[in-house]
Amino acid sequence: MSALEYSPYAADCPSRQLLDRIGDRWSVLTIGALADGPRRYSAIATRVQGVSQKMLTQTLRALERDGFVTRTVFPEIPPHVEYELTDTGRSLRAVLVPLEQWAIDHMNGVAEARSGYDSRS
Repeated sequence: MSALEYSPYAADCPSRQLLDRIGDRWSVLTIGALADGPRRYSAIATRVQGVSQKMLTQTLRALERDGFVTRTVFPEIPPHVEYELTDTGRSLRAVLVPLEQWAIDHMNGVAEARSGYDSRS
């Protein structure tokens, strides 16, 4: 399939699944946690506050499957595992940085809109 044949607006298009992956909050935050270089699982979990062990494990596996993250096991006792962004993951991170900044810059306005909406209910 060429890029011209993909349409996330089509229900059965795999690009829709990709948008689901990269739009998932845990994926966005995990990719952000890996922006500065390789990290161990515990360092990612510390950085991404509120993520459960199960959800972080699922997210890392999905990001690895989709080619955004690599998992390296170092043959030590105990085993040492690190996760790192691939070139594809770094290119996605470049797109996510402005989105994160937009959320920070517009959170006050969104909070005001929510408050106004909720007060009408």
